[in-house]
Amino acid sequence: MNTHKLAFTVMLMLAASALVAGTSLLAKSLGTDALGPALSPFQITAGRYIFALTALVITTAIIRPKFTRPALHLHVGRAFAGSIGVTSMFAAATLIPLADATAISMLNPIIAMVLAIPLLGESVGPRRWAAAALSVVGAILLIRPGAASFQPAALIALLAALVLAFEIIIVKLLSRREGTLQILLFSNGFGTILAGTAALFVWIWPTPMQWLGLVAIGLLMVSAQSLFLLAIRRGDASFVAPLFYATLVFAALYDFAIFGVVPSALSFAGAGIIILGALLMAWSERRRMR
Repeated sequence: MNTHKLAFTVMLMLAASALVAGTSLLAKSLGTDALGPALSPFQITAGRYIFALTALVITTAIIRPKFTRPALHLHVGRAFAGSIGVTSMFAAATLIPLADATAISMLNPIIAMVLAIPLLGESVGPRRWAAAALSVVGAILLIRPGAASFQPAALIALLAALVLAFEIIIVKLLSRREGTLQILLFSNGFGTILAGTAALFVWIWPTPMQWLGLVAIGLLMVSAQSLFLLAIRRGDASFVAPLFYATLVFAALYDFAIFGVVPSALSFAGAGIIILGALLMAWSERRRMR
């Protein structure tokens, strides 16, 4: 990879990370009284899916890609996992520091690695197990079990990581047989049905600013997914994927700039260890591929 291509790939991933952190920031703003009466995480998730689906339908109408026969059971499973995971992540973002919620929820690649052993028949070497152990230590520091500063809401972020790990497994299965746009379209379609149904029971009418926030969450998420996929196509996954952990940095910056939240020493340590685990896993993957 030449210097210009490398720099552009890094910029794509940093942009994707900034947008993903932005969705969590908007979810925190919508779930508190920053923009009006606090919205339920279920309603925020519904907005994320509805407006993401709208953007995807418009894109599909313009591009008109060829679709293959969809694996509907996998799409439904992904929609369940995605809606529960996103709702949990948004709920955690409103209850604990944004950087902590983001760091814990981003354990999902590590958990997916473990789940891939029985579900996908993948093998895991000692270096990848070491990376997983490091990430678990980082998560423990962020959750702070047994300490006076224990964060019960951090368990919600941990639930998000667990459920989103199952989503990763399902996406791997889908990617073997279907195109990217088809996967996004079906998963967001079923996700809209599930999240929209749940939101009906907690619905309150958003303010104009909250409507804008809901639209922005959907558009930012679709944009982030597109940038991430473009970066993956341009560079080695083992190089590109760890850059996504820049989301933690952007989340901390947003939380400080908007809400004045300063991460604690334990937050810095926990997030740093999780990033170290991700880098070790990426290094191990690159060695394995070579």
